[in-house]
Amino acid sequence: MLHALFRLLSLLPLRWVHGLGAALGWLAYALSPTYRRTLRANLVQAGFAEPRLRRAAIAHAGRQGLEAAWLWQRPAKDIASCVQEAVPGSLGALLEQRRPLLMLTPHIGSFEASAQFYATQPQAHVRPMTVLFRPPRKEALRKVIDERARPGLLLAPADMRGVRLLMRALKSGHTAGILPDQVPSQGEGTWAGFFGRPAYTMTLPARLAAASGARIVFALCERLPAGRGYRLRLVPFDEPLSGDVEADTQQLNLALEALIRQCPAQYLWGYNRYKVPAGMRAPDATAEAQP
Repeated sequence: MLHALFRLLSLLPLRWVHGLGAALGWLAYALSPTYRRTLRANLVQAGFAEPRLRRAAIAHAGRQGLEAAWLWQRPAKDIASCVQEAVPGSLGALLEQRRPLLMLTPHIGSFEASAQFYATQPQAHVRPMTVLFRPPRKEALRKVIDERARPGLLLAPADMRGVRLLMRALKSGHTAGILPDQVPSQGEGTWAGFFGRPAYTMTLPARLAAASGARIVFALCERLPAGRGYRLRLVPFDEPLSGDVEADTQQLNLALEALIRQCPAQYLWGYNRYKVPAGMRAPDATAEAQP
């Protein structure tokens, strides 16, 4: 049934999908006091208290949740035609380089569109991207998410096996993709400042880059108005890594903050970025433990 629903959504024009997603975003905001508090608190923490921006963020969160079905099910030619690069040919130029590539796709705009567009590049067939993902518990969802994979785009589970797959990809001169602002499990991160508050942050990007010599690039796929598609912006992180994992992770967080400030309405503010993994203690009393 879920697969049929996703298939149905993929048949709709993108502007309809985004319209439905915006409505669902408002519905989730209205029905969930916890989500509502988290979204508002995160916006205020980051200095974005304007009601107009909050309303836009609510709608974009819904679009992000629904557009995945459309992106996973559409043929590659449709993905290629709905994503335009801010600098034409920039992704192709990156892939022509021999250096391995670590693409960080945070919860800004459509991170799914970034990965799917990568797979449409001619070089992706010889230099695929391996993306880290957290498998859902429900079998029906696992089957649907497996459809994210296509030629040029491989999936790696968020466990030690997946980390080895990412490292193998980078050592082979290929590309690895990670959501850098996803809260890791206990022991897989460090406390780093994020908009002025400690957030448990994964150290994996810094460790992978240091071990493989990969070039780090942030990828932002911004939604265009009225469902006209997406604009991909690639922002290289060319600051030298110090080798101190905690310091390097903090530098990456600062770079991420700068990227969010360029497109604040499309960041996923409802995500509980400041949650504390089970069994851990927050470095100050402002972060509340989560079950």
